[in-house]
Amino acid sequence: MLEKLSPIMPARNLAKAQEFYAALGFLTIYFDDDYLLMKREGAEIHFFLHADLNPSTNYCDAYLRPSDIDALSREIAALRLPARGIPRFEPATDKPWGMRELVLVDRDGNLIRGGQEI
Repeated sequence: MLEKLSPIMPARNLAKAQEFYAALGFLTIYFDDDYLLMKREGAEIHFFLHADLNPSTNYCDAYLRPSDIDALSREIAALRLPARGIPRFEPATDKPWGMRELVLVDRDGNLIRGGQEI
């Protein structure tokens, strides 16, 4: 019955959040002074303006289930994000809990893990 769940995450600057996710292939569906909605295929991400957000203490996260984790990992790797700090990207690796996962942290410290069963 449930078909999708969309995270609502904070952003210090919605235009910069829009730029970051557009580079990941997300299209803008709605944008105003306080809210941003972006979509790519079945994935949808909402952002609300939080100008005072401290990215290093942001605890918002989401889990993405792509059909091909390795293809997504290669796509994100092409953006050449750093491996440490904020933002950052950790390519897909096999985890002991039976998942192959990647880690993406955006400019605002929002954590997106992507995973596929091994």
